[in-house]
Amino acid sequence: MLTGKQKRFLRSKAHHLNPIFQVGKGGVNDNLIKQIGEALEVRELIKVSILQNCEEDREDVGLSLSKGARAELVQIIGNIIVLYKESKENKQLKLP
Repeated sequence: MLTGKQKRFLRSKAHHLNPIFQVGKGGVNDNLIKQIGEALEVRELIKVSILQNCEEDREDVGLSLSKGARAELVQIIGNIIVLYKESKENKQLKLP
């Protein structure tokens, strides 16, 4: 579980990132969760965009992505979700 200070730090790091995944009409599926898990291992911090045609609620999408990828949900702002997972091999971020 992340503290408020850690979330603030991660939000500042994620500000300049572009979303690398999109959740659309198909919603959250196993293949998407697997790809997000692999991307988190490489990058540690990613943004996911929710498209207009997504039928699920954005909070539900954020929770299912974070549970499926075993990641921390840092922020949901607008239609953007920020996820963080500490990498086992490629540690890049040092949390305060």
